[in-house]
Order: sequence, then structure tokens, then C-alpha cells
Amino acid sequence: MALALFATTCALFAVIAVFAISRISAESDSPQVVDSADSPFRGGTLPPRVHAPEFTLTDQDGKRVSMSQYRGEPVVVTYTYTHCKETCPLQAQMIRGALDDLGHDIPALAVSVDPFGDTRASARAFLAEQKMTGRMRYVLGTRRQLQPVWRGFAIQPQLRDSEHQAYITLVDRKGLQRVAVAINQTSPEDLAHDIKVLERR
Repeated sequence: MALALFATTCALFAVIAVFAISRISAESDSPQVVDSADSPFRGGTLPPRVHAPEFTLTDQDGKRVSMSQYRGEPVVVTYTYTHCKETCPLQAQMIRGALDDLGHDIPALAVSVDPFGDTRASARAFLAEQKMTGRMRYVLGTRRQLQPVWRGFAIQPQLRDSEHQAYITLVDRKGLQRVAVAINQTSPEDLAHDIKVLERR
């Protein structure tokens, strides 16, 4: 009886430990925002001097795309895959609405989180369906090429048993990440507000 109770207790602690580790792992993979009451941003403010990862990849038209080419202007970055039916269209529409509220476009990039499924053709189809053709570029590459980009933005890609993180990141004129926000915690109006803050700086 005592042995059975001991075994049950050990099993319970093991389950609790696994749960705690998984929670810590999930939190460590998320962008680490700073809760600052005096921040001018409505979205989650990132720690100072967090650079956006540098990369040179290709877009949906096979053209070269890099972070450095947008130095000097704010950039909106999000993380999607072209066959997504739930969060990714919402991410694209959130950015579309923010640009509409802003009254003009700024560079917007959708970084692939499913390099095996995303192709130039499917990326063009996704942008067309979301009415973002000409307003957003789709960053494509192999898993090895994209891994440093995901890591640099602290984003988990699409996995077989886990959905990617539906975040939007705002990068300032100097190439620093300033805002990272989950799509269920923002709105087109809030995104437009934060972009205006970056444009004034």
C-alpha cells in the first residue's frame, strides 16, 4: 500500500514538473516585453537595443529582400504560413487595417514559418487573397535560412504538433525591435498609433 502511494506521488510530481518546464519553455520562446507605464506605445514594449535579425532572402516574386534595405524607416513584421486558415489571415488583415488607418503604407514583411509548405506561388496567392499584393512582401527560405530569423524575433515556427506564434513586431528606423504584440492583444488602431510614434522619432 505504501509502495503504491509512493509511486502515485512520484508520478504526480513528474506530471507537475513536465507542465512547469513546458510553461517555462513556452514563455522563453515568446518576445520578452517590458511592462513600462511611461511607454508611448500601446503594444508590448521590447527591451532597448534589441536588433532585428539581419537576413537576405527572397520574396514571393523571387526578388532579394533584407532587413537592412529598410534601414531609415519603420517596418512591420509578422510570421505566417500560406495555407493557414485561422490566425494568419487575421494577422494580414490587422496590418492592412493599420496601414489604412495610417493613411499610407510602410514596409510590411510576412516571414514564412512553414518553409516546406510555402512557395512563391502560394505566397502570391495568400497576398492576393488578403488584398495585400503590393503592400506586403512574403519572406521565403529554407528552414536553415529561416531559423536565425525566427530566433532573432523570438518566434516559434509552425510545428507538427504546435501552432506558430501569431505576433506582430514593429522595427524602428535604426533596425531595433521596439514593439511585439500578439494579435489577440492589439487592433489596427493600436498598431497605427505605434507606427506613428516610430515615424515621429
